[in-house]
Amino acid sequence: MSFDIRVTGHVKHVVDETLPGLIADLVASGITAGDASLWGPAAEAEASKRLGWVQAVTVSRPLVPEILALRTELVAKDITRVVLAGMGGSSLAPEVIAQTAGVPLVILDSTAPGQVLAALDGDAESGGLERTVLVVSSKSGSTVETDSAKRAFEAAFRDLGIDPLERIVVVTDPGSPLDQAARADGYRVFNADPTVGGRYSALTAFGLVPTGLAGVDIDELLTEAEASLLEVAIDSPSNPALVLAAAIAGGNPRRDKLGLITDGTHIIGLPNWIEQLVAESTGKNGTGILPVVLLPVSPEVEGKPADLQIVRLVDEAHQFHLFEHHEGEILISGSLGGQLVVWEYATAIAGRMLGIDPFDQPDVESAKIATRGLLDARPEPTAPAFSVEGVEVRVSDPELAASGTIAGVLDALWARIPADGYVSVQAYVNRLELSQLQGLREMVAADSGRPTTFGWGPRFLHSTGQYHKGGPANGVFLQILERTDVDLEIPDRPFTFGQLIEAQAAGDASVLADGHGRPVVTLTLTDPQLEVLALFEAAQ
Repeated sequence: MSFDIRVTGHVKHVVDETLPGLIADLVASGITAGDASLWGPAAEAEASKRLGWVQAVTVSRPLVPEILALRTELVAKDITRVVLAGMGGSSLAPEVIAQTAGVPLVILDSTAPGQVLAALDGDAESGGLERTVLVVSSKSGSTVETDSAKRAFEAAFRDLGIDPLERIVVVTDPGSPLDQAARADGYRVFNADPTVGGRYSALTAFGLVPTGLAGVDIDELLTEAEASLLEVAIDSPSNPALVLAAAIAGGNPRRDKLGLITDGTHIIGLPNWIEQLVAESTGKNGTGILPVVLLPVSPEVEGKPADLQIVRLVDEAHQFHLFEHHEGEILISGSLGGQLVVWEYATAIAGRMLGIDPFDQPDVESAKIATRGLLDARPEPTAPAFSVEGVEVRVSDPELAASGTIAGVLDALWARIPADGYVSVQAYVNRLELSQLQGLREMVAADSGRPTTFGWGPRFLHSTGQYHKGGPANGVFLQILERTDVDLEIPDRPFTFGQLIEAQAAGDASVLADGHGRPVVTLTLTDPQLEVLALFEAAQ
């Protein structure tokens, strides 16, 4: 079996109550048949052109030999370092696929100048840019982050006397601006199925091209996925997608926060992909399911908030032992291909249960518009409310800064969390050099007493960013920025990478605070390596 799901306690009761209705409504077979009416009249137009992921395995099979042939061609030229420039589903799915296979793949889903430079430079072991192929992935073909990365790599290749046409591969929808420009320039282009939305694209060209070029056995991945297709298509209590959807979207009151724990599974990084899929699909119209990526020892696991449902990702060998000791949790095991298929089906079904369209993302564009406005106007940064120990503090409401201390500001922010609320920590920094910031999530969760998400900016804007703006109005937001002397020009653009990431953070903060009335605190580290310690002390 490619997928196994076990439920106990209250969640089993929820599933037992919810499953009969899903089976009677023929939801699973309806999705498989491409029934766009399942999500109601308002969603039917969008759903009718977004169900191609159901056929992704069949549609993608012919791509495999083409991808492998290109890999053979590149390896013969000693081009073995693969860099992927993509955002959202274009990067998160390849990341989990490559990590699980143990295959090196450099993910560039940031506009932090230091991170872009690291992707350009490589290291001695990988051979650097001389042995690099860049995969540029953008469904819309107009994503500013991937366009900027493409421009930087083109210039860097030319500086080394390398023709970019030989080193850049494009993945995009047919007819997109990127598709048209890349073909006109002579780049190698792989077109993805335009009837598949970005976050459902793991088993399309977006997931397969970069990982296949990096050396993943993508044929095996498709075979794993294929093994689950029959299971998820049947209207039966044994359908794991129906069980999962009932478990995460059923119940009254519904547990609207989903704690994702990796506990012994061989799959690496899956919660980050699930987070994007579920949050962006369901977080709209004031409702949604908020995924929270946890550790087995996270404060939320110990405290068990009443509105948090734990999902534990395990390997089958550990299944029965855990089953006895984690009552009320959802335990899942399975192959990577099986996980991708089941979670896609379950998320689409959960959208139907919530009464929303799981295929659109109406609030993602707002941060992009605000960013473009700031890049055009280029205003002076607002003065901080105060600075202490090298950290500049900016707040959406002056009352949040009344204490004059970082610890006091954080306490004031936590005091704004509703009883059913959450904290979102968003780090717009070079995560290669400040990876320790992710540990702040655990401290904030313990200090605030509420479920806490952590996102690397601007990457999260293409995933949980939809939930933060379109979901329940019960989040508070902590932005962490860095001031650094490192910057990088974007060829033929009037702004640098440093200016871009600064505008993305400011644009999102303005949309959250001014557009949606959410409390926002922004901490800018002027000497990042030193100030991280002060930040950790304040959060304890």
